[in-house]
Amino acid sequence: MPRQRRFPLTTGTAFIALIALICGLVLNSLLQLQALGTQIHTVVEHHNRKIDLITQTQVAAHIRTDSLLRMVLANDPFERDAHFMAFNHAGFLVMSGRDALRQMGFSPAEQRSFDAQTRLVRNIQSIQNRVIDLLSAERDADARRVLVQEAIPLQEDFNRQLADMRNLYQQANLVAQQQAQKTYRNTFLLTLVFGISAIVLALLIAWQTLRNVSLKSVQIREQMVELERSRAALREEATHDPLTALANRRLFYDRLQQAIRHAHRYGGKVCILYVDLDRFKDINDHHGHHVGDAVLTEVAKRLTSSIRDSDTVARLGGDEFAVLLEGVQGREDCLTAAHTIEQALNAGTEFFGFDVVIAASIGLAIYPDDGADEDALIRAADAAMYRVKSGNTSERQGRLQFQ
Repeated sequence: MPRQRRFPLTTGTAFIALIALICGLVLNSLLQLQALGTQIHTVVEHHNRKIDLITQTQVAAHIRTDSLLRMVLANDPFERDAHFMAFNHAGFLVMSGRDALRQMGFSPAEQRSFDAQTRLVRNIQSIQNRVIDLLSAERDADARRVLVQEAIPLQEDFNRQLADMRNLYQQANLVAQQQAQKTYRNTFLLTLVFGISAIVLALLIAWQTLRNVSLKSVQIREQMVELERSRAALREEATHDPLTALANRRLFYDRLQQAIRHAHRYGGKVCILYVDLDRFKDINDHHGHHVGDAVLTEVAKRLTSSIRDSDTVARLGGDEFAVLLEGVQGREDCLTAAHTIEQALNAGTEFFGFDVVIAASIGLAIYPDDGADEDALIRAADAAMYRVKSGNTSERQGRLQFQ
């Protein structure tokens, strides 16, 4: 008894240890990934946004200086006014970019750089306003001199400061990326250690478990095979007649519905033959039900051998059978199949020492001529069969082709 208890205790302890390892692995991975996500967020959302704003400000400042230069060079008042509008719009973009940067917040070093830029921007605006005033006073030569000697050099200093700030953020991005890589390496190593430990422990548990499970695996497989056989038998019983192994009414209706849909979509025709055995009750009454069952089985074989493999034969119940013919060209194809079936059924056969003559009344219906759905076709074929059965043998042979 103590020896029998050792295996469950060992397995349980190992299983608990495995769960602890997996929990530690998951917790460590989540914490490290959270730190990594924060670092990546800093890189992508914060620094890159500032870089974009600096680039936008630098481009707008360049457009502003370029517009001022074109104003100085233009002689047409309308052209000068157009450049003045572009000059003002670029100034608006410069101030918008700087305001957005201020709202994102700065470190102390960034704040000092931004304050120096602010003083420089004020000087640039003052000089640019002097150039505009000179142009308004029609002192174009003085405006050009101030622009070349004062405005443009200050603009270049402003561009250098923006470039330095952009380089600062790019360096910060590089540092954040290096930290993210370091966090990734640490996470990878810890995950690898925990993962290998969990795998080794899992293999030990699996090895111990397989030793016990192997004795029952054969029995389980046999039960599964038997269960699958039972399922297959149930599926067969649900869709096929148990005596003749033909399709039952449910399966026949399903295939007829599919055939009608296919014919409706592609403009084809579908034919059904309703076959009802003549005087079958007399066979049961005079020779017994075992002979009747043998007759039904033989009829099923003859019907199956009289049609194509793509067609369907079904036993609808009792002595009633139905044949589904797909892809027919017209009524002549149906009549040919009906005559073939009638000839096959008329051949005499001996059952249990009794000579039994098999005969049947056959009614046919064609989609879409005789009905637009499966119920209408079945009713039409059934009615045609009863019209045949109501006449005598010679009349039936003459009337079959008109049903």
